[in-house]
Amino acid sequence: MAITETRPAPAGGAAPIRRIPRSGPPIVRFYRTAVGKKWVMAITGVMLMGFVIAHLIGNLKVYLSKEEINLYGEALRDMPGHLLPRTVLLWVLRIGLIGAFVFHLHSAYGLTRINHKARPVKYKSKRDYVAADFASRTMRWTGIIVGLFILFHLADLTWGVANPDFLRGDPYNNLIYSLQRPGVAAIYIVANIALAFHLYHGSWSIFQSMGINNPRFNRLRRGFAIGFAGLILVGNLSFPIAVQAHWLEPKCPHTKPPTAACPSSSTTTKAA
Repeated sequence: MAITETRPAPAGGAAPIRRIPRSGPPIVRFYRTAVGKKWVMAITGVMLMGFVIAHLIGNLKVYLSKEEINLYGEALRDMPGHLLPRTVLLWVLRIGLIGAFVFHLHSAYGLTRINHKARPVKYKSKRDYVAADFASRTMRWTGIIVGLFILFHLADLTWGVANPDFLRGDPYNNLIYSLQRPGVAAIYIVANIALAFHLYHGSWSIFQSMGINNPRFNRLRRGFAIGFAGLILVGNLSFPIAVQAHWLEPKCPHTKPPTAACPSSSTTTKAA
């Protein structure tokens, strides 16, 4: 049976905010606290930030050639060579990212509930909006937008169900066929703007969540947050802009295998 401890009421007679659970392993008890949730949110945030920058670096290969990015996609499925069966390590990484995403959401939700319990009476003050910038006030909504976009992105470029011209193993043409649709390009632009705001506040507050907070380093923290979010935003927005501007065009579509080099006479675009 779970044992709980209730903090004694202070002299003023105020009721305790919440009960402190004392059951379960130490790591579980730590996660139940606000500090534990902040640490989990920070650590999973670092993991997701690492994925975002790695994902951008890989996608930038689209500017080199069709063969480069298609071979890159094939290398991800084959890593680490013959040491493991094909796609095993890729799925391990995917499961790790899914777990990080789930715990990131759960810890954010838990912190929100703790904050609401700590101040159950709705209180509005102009000072709240002076102290907190736009990115921090919209973290919940930018997180929701990014989460929905991830589902669409997977359906569009991983599963192919949202892309009628999808060909497995051909990320170059899949990306271009997808972003040739103005509506899809607009979705990518809006979602990546939301992602940039989310990353800006997340990369700024991540050090504070882990207890690393010193006014002497605030300028460096702010610079890192702006630089990281700006890099991701510019890099990701370049793809829909380049496709809509026809700087990137389909090349030898539906060639098998997709990693084969295009003959010089076959760099044709899809018929209208």
